[in-house]
Amino acid sequence: MFALEFPPIEDLVRWRGLMFKGTAFEVNKVVLLMWAAVAIVTLLFWGASRNKGLIPTGVQNIVESGVEFVHRDIILQTMGPEGMAWAPLLVTMFFFIFITNIFEVIPGIQFPVNARMALPAFMALLVWVIFNYVGIKSQGLGGYFKSVMFPPGVPKALLILVAPIEFLSTFLVRPFSLAVRLFANMLAGHLLLVTFAVLAAALFTKSALAVILPLPFVMLILLTGFEILVAGLQAFIFTILTAVYIGGAMHPEH
Repeated sequence: MFALEFPPIEDLVRWRGLMFKGTAFEVNKVVLLMWAAVAIVTLLFWGASRNKGLIPTGVQNIVESGVEFVHRDIILQTMGPEGMAWAPLLVTMFFFIFITNIFEVIPGIQFPVNARMALPAFMALLVWVIFNYVGIKSQGLGGYFKSVMFPPGVPKALLILVAPIEFLSTFLVRPFSLAVRLFANMLAGHLLLVTFAVLAAALFTKSALAVILPLPFVMLILLTGFEILVAGLQAFIFTILTAVYIGGAMHPEH
């Protein structure tokens, strides 16, 4: 008989501070990863912009493929040609979220930054400020609140129920769901990878259980591939919802 010893969840998501410990400006490894993601995105676009060739290669090919994907499958599908003005924000958001997610499968790092609530919450709050600003600017304060709380086609008798639901959905549920969706998915994937990594390591030290050793190891490999897919999917979902919210604020329903 032997006991598996899993690390506490707190140890998996909380990294000790490196500078300014115990203050609002504390810098830990999660903060360093966020800075690294900013640097990587900057270098990617800088490297892609240096090559002016008509046939993209290397970094330019990767960046142009990502930019085209955001243009074609996010902006044009949700906002139309008018939404191209928001391309810099949405492209940067997609790349940044993907990189902060993909850190989960990078050896030596193996931690998705968005498994901490701080970054998803900040980005969701930023999106909330942007789409509300766009709505008020495009429709006026009164017109924006009217379009949000009194959607067309709803019988007047139901407006007393629909109006508060729409208000809560737009101004409270949207940012909350944006943040929690990204955070929960990345945290769940991180915990699964840690679980099967610990299980595979524990069985590797028990020769009597060598017959079942491949099972958790294979699952770890499969889950790693799955988490790469999830990293891209969550970046896509967050970005496309941002586009939907901004587009809806620009063009209210009639």
